[in-house]
Parts: sequence; C-alpha cells; structure tokens
Amino acid sequence: MSKRALGFERRALIQEAARIICEEQLADYRAAKLKAAGRLGLGAKCAMPANADIQQAVIEYQRIFGGREYALRLGRMRQTAIKAMQLLRDFDVRLVGAVATGATTDAHRVQLHGFADSAEQFDIFFGNRGIPYKIGERRYRYSDGRCEDVPMLSFMAGDIGVDIAIFTDGRERRAPLSPTDGQPMKRLRLEQVQRLAETPPDIAA
Repeated sequence: MSKRALGFERRALIQEAARIICEEQLADYRAAKLKAAGRLGLGAKCAMPANADIQQAVIEYQRIFGGREYALRLGRMRQTAIKAMQLLRDFDVRLVGAVATGATTDAHRVQLHGFADSAEQFDIFFGNRGIPYKIGERRYRYSDGRCEDVPMLSFMAGDIGVDIAIFTDGRERRAPLSPTDGQPMKRLRLEQVQRLAETPPDIAA
C-alpha cells in the first residue's frame, strides 16, 4: 500500500474512532480504535494511531458537532472540579484527564488526584460530611514499568461523576503515565483550573 493510501487509512481510522467516542459514549480509546477498524474493514492487526491523535480528533469533533451543548457541559464539569478541589483543599487535589484537555463526552467523569497519609483520611472526611461515596481502585503505570493499584473514591455531584485517585506515601512527586501520550500525567492545581474555566471552549458557529 502506498504512503498516500496509508495516510488516508490512518486519518479515516482516527476520525471514525473519534466519532464513536463522541456519539456512542465510549471512553476507552483502545476499544474505540478496534471498533473503528472493524467498521472500516481494516482488521484488528492494522497499524493503530496514537491515543494522542484520537484525543485531538475528539476535541475537534466536539468543536464542530458538539456545539453549545458540549461547551455547556464541559463548563459545568470544570466548575464541578473547582468546587470539589475547594472542598478538598487540605488534600492538595489536582485535576487530570479529559476535563482538563477538553476531550470530553457525556460518558466522562471528573478525574482528580488527591494526596494523604492514608486513604482512610478521605473516608473520614466524606463520612463526617454525610456525602455518599463508593470505594474502588484504579491501575496506574509508571515510567519505571511498574503498575500499581491506587485506591479511588467516587461520588456524584448532581449528574456529574467525580473520581478521586488517592496517592499516599509521597507519591504526589511521581505522576503516573497518561494513557493518552505515555508521558507523566499533567496535574492541574486549583488556580490553573480556575483560569481554564474562565475561557469557554472553542466551538464552530
């Protein structure tokens, strides 16, 4: 296959995966790429584009087709992140993921990283305030190749879900790798999120 044909195939796969993520509420990029490859008749063994390319295509798709509804929900998610970070200020909470980048759909939740000596401190904090929550785990990968299951606390703020991965024992200094680009996750502080929320997302007129 020529380079031109391969380039066309790759662009088609990126665009279809982004469409699936946005229209079918599939937050898993790998699953979206496999589904897109199947629909395009490319097979699961075709060369898959990087997650970073899919993320950028999701942002562009939402800019063109998401319109005001997308912009309003992203704004609400960022405001929810701000309120949660203010509530949890003592835990030096940071924002990560799709709400930070803008690559969101209705399937996404606000993703936060919080830091404490123990996960039980979060249990006590939420329990004392009567906030319903669930406990789980999320697996993260680090630059040295290790994978680690990190405690996660989840709750609902209206119709917006919030997940807080709880890092202990000084792990705030070792950001896990982003599944999007394989680089250490960018963790936004409260003031950075506040500045982000002041600028509405760019959408097509």
